[in-house]
Amino acid sequence: MNKPVKQVHLAALFPVNHMTTWRDPRAGSQVDFASYAHLARTAERGRFDAFLLADFPRLVEHRGQVSDVGVAGQLDQITVLSALASVTDRIGLAATVNATFNEPFDVARKLATLDHLSGGRCGWNVVTTPDAWTGENFRRGGYLPHADRYLRAAEFVDVARTLWGGWGPHGATRSHHEGPHFRIDGRFTVPTCPQVHPFTIQAGDSEQGREFAAATAEMIYSRHLGMAGQAFYADVKRRVARHGRSPEHVKIMPGVSFVLGDSAEDARENAALAQRRAVSPQLAVWYLERTWGRDLSAYDPDGPLPDIDPDPEAAPPEWPGLADAAVRSRRAEKWRALAAEQHLSIRELVMKLTAGRPFIGTPARVAEQMNDHVQSDGADGFVLVPRYAPGGLDEFVDRVVPELQDRGVLRTEYTGRTLRGHFGLPAPTGHQPSSILSTIREVERPST
Repeated sequence: MNKPVKQVHLAALFPVNHMTTWRDPRAGSQVDFASYAHLARTAERGRFDAFLLADFPRLVEHRGQVSDVGVAGQLDQITVLSALASVTDRIGLAATVNATFNEPFDVARKLATLDHLSGGRCGWNVVTTPDAWTGENFRRGGYLPHADRYLRAAEFVDVARTLWGGWGPHGATRSHHEGPHFRIDGRFTVPTCPQVHPFTIQAGDSEQGREFAAATAEMIYSRHLGMAGQAFYADVKRRVARHGRSPEHVKIMPGVSFVLGDSAEDARENAALAQRRAVSPQLAVWYLERTWGRDLSAYDPDGPLPDIDPDPEAAPPEWPGLADAAVRSRRAEKWRALAAEQHLSIRELVMKLTAGRPFIGTPARVAEQMNDHVQSDGADGFVLVPRYAPGGLDEFVDRVVPELQDRGVLRTEYTGRTLRGHFGLPAPTGHQPSSILSTIREVERPST
C-alpha cells in the first residue's frame, strides 16, 4: 500500500535580533512596522501557515557594553502581531513568550485577546530562560535553577489553559490552581478564544525539552535535518504517543534558510557571497572573543586564529553557556584543529561555523529537497528564516512556492481561517492538567 503524500507546512520567522540578518544592504528597519507588514504579507501570499516573531529579553552585550554586532532595539511582539492582524487575513500570528519570567494570567489575557482580534490565528511559542543575566531585566531575576525551568513552564502552560477554559455557557467560571510555582483562584477576563486556546509551539531539544514539547506542543521548531532530522522526528513522535496524543497532531518543523540561483553553480556562488556579506570582520573577531574571554581586536580577521589560550578566569554573564573554562578551552582547541586542517582564517572559520544548513540550488531543486525531507519523515514542514528582512522571503514565494504547488504538496488557497485549522488539527475539547510535571521529574536532568 502506497504511503499517502504529506503536505508541506511552511512558517516564516522574522529574525529581529539575528546578528547577521540586518547587515545586508537590502535590509530595512527592525522597528518599522512596514518591515513586519511586508514579510507577513509575503508569507501569506505564499500560503504559509504561520508568521513567527522571535524574542530576546535582553540586548546583545559584550564586555559590559551593548554590542553593535546585534540589533539595538526591538518591539513588543504581541503589540506588533495585533497590528498585523489588521493587515493580514489568514496567516497565523505567533509570539515567542517566555515562561520563566512572566506570569500566566498576563500572558493568557494578551494571547487570548490576540486570538480574538485575529479571528483565531494566534500562536504561542513557549520558551524558557535559565540564566540570571537575562533575569536581571525582571523582578524575579535569575532565581530559577536551570533544571527546574521546564517544571515552571509546564505548570505555566497548565495554568494558562485552565484560564482559557474558564468561561462556560453563562459567562466566567471560577478558575483554581495551586502548584509549586503558581496559585490562582479567580475568574478570567476574556471570553473563550476562537481556537479555545492559542496554538502552542515549542523548541526544546534536551531530554526535558523533548518531553515538554511532546506533552504540550502542536508544533515543534527543530534544528535537525537529514538523518538527525529523521531520528529526532521518530523520537519525538514516539514521545507524543506515550503522552496519549496523536503523533499526527504534532508537527515538526526545522528552521532553515535558502539561497537560490538559476543554476547549481550560480546558487553556490550566491551562497558564498551571502555568507561573506553576513560575517563582517568585526563580527568574526567578536564571535571568537566570546570563547576566548579576551580582547582580540589586535588580531587580523583575515589572519590565523589567536595563538593564546582562552582566559580561564573569564566567565561572561551574557554568555552563560560559555562560563565553564574547560568548555571554552575544548572549543578553542577544536576550532584551531579545523582551521589548520582547512587553512581557514578567523573570518573564514566563523563563516563556516555560522553557515547553518541552508537549502541551496535552483527553485526546482530546493522544492525537491524540501519535499524529500517531508515525505521521508524528516519533518512536517519548515520555518523559513530569511537572510535579510523585510524582502528576504520574496524570491522564495515567487520561485519556490509555485514549484511546491505544482508538486501538489502545498496549498494554492487557504481552506480554513484558524492557525490550528491550517495544520489540520482539531480544536481542543477541554483541558486536563498535563502529566508533564511528573514526567520531567523522572527524566535525567542535563547539565546544559
